[in-house]
Amino acid sequence: MQAGLIMLCLAYVLSQFFRAFLGVLTTVLGQDIGATPSDLADASGMWFLSFAAMQLPVGWALDHLGPRRTSAWLLFLGGSGGAAVFALATSPFHVSMAMFFIGIGCSPVLMASYYIFARQYPAARFATLAALMLGMGSVGNLVASYPTAFAVEHLGWRATLWGLALASWLVAAGLFLTVQDPAKPEGGQKGSVLELLKMPVLWTIFPLMFVCYAPSGALRGLWIGPYLNDVYGLSTGEIGLAALVMGIAMVAGTFAYGPLDRIFGSRKWVIFGGNALAVLALGALITVDGAAVWLPVAVLALVGFLGGSFPVIIAHGRAFVPPHLVGRGVTLLNFFGIGGVGIMQFVSGRLHTNMAAADPAAPYLAIFGFFALSLAMGCVIYLFSRDRLD
Repeated sequence: MQAGLIMLCLAYVLSQFFRAFLGVLTTVLGQDIGATPSDLADASGMWFLSFAAMQLPVGWALDHLGPRRTSAWLLFLGGSGGAAVFALATSPFHVSMAMFFIGIGCSPVLMASYYIFARQYPAARFATLAALMLGMGSVGNLVASYPTAFAVEHLGWRATLWGLALASWLVAAGLFLTVQDPAKPEGGQKGSVLELLKMPVLWTIFPLMFVCYAPSGALRGLWIGPYLNDVYGLSTGEIGLAALVMGIAMVAGTFAYGPLDRIFGSRKWVIFGGNALAVLALGALITVDGAAVWLPVAVLALVGFLGGSFPVIIAHGRAFVPPHLVGRGVTLLNFFGIGGVGIMQFVSGRLHTNMAAADPAAPYLAIFGFFALSLAMGCVIYLFSRDRLD
């Protein structure tokens, strides 16, 4: 099982990479195939939406087929195949299609590990283990910054994508050979996702789950690149360094959130406090417009750090889910979290298009404000949630 978890961690590194690498490809894709920032926002949104749409079938597959076959086959077909389509792309549409396939390939990886944690380990350790997996996998976020910019500048973006297709194939094979399916719970209880949707306690958590990851995920996954290029004139390599700083902050934030529920004896107030501070950080990102470039990069890093509450919110929701629905419970929560990024990424792309004729900074300030308002609304609804530790 340890070898299987290591392979799942490597697969999650790929998942984190694929959701974040478009930000450093903005310039070269614009030059080679005419892809605009709005085109790439749509492509990024396709990754998140296909990923989210797969969560319910992935939840069923985890409960019925187990994490080994679910994760290995989807990563092989979607991840490796999608990267190959990207390597052959000649238009923005091809990039969007490739990202759609890659999102499907990455969709079961994190939830497979969470399923194993929920089945094999004490419930009180779930939040810490979930945050640990998310933090370790976030190395992919770092690789998707300066190292990717370096590879693109020296090898070309097509050769880089062919290398990623091969890496995805190898990791998928490793998953099939090493992951062990946990024993199914005793009693043979039946149930469906409708049973979860009928639980009022979860509907006070879903809205914040929907918006919590969008600011850091969308900014790091795409907008940091166009923003720093259009407003500050940074090159691909310089954008890669800024993305690396934000990526490191996101990893640190994930690890920081992990044990806080046990330290403070509360999940609700740890989650609410962190996301309320993230609203303020997004507001600060608007106010530092025009300042020296290091200041918005520092605030972007702060947004990334505070955006690490994702696994703790999943742990909060999972605490109310019956054992026989664990697979579908964690994937349903993930559906809201990842689907929120996809939908909000499409909206941010429209904001960028509609305000592109204005001041170069105006589209990005509108995007920052949109994320701040959405997260604030999620926090208000979350105040009505019920706290619970395992």
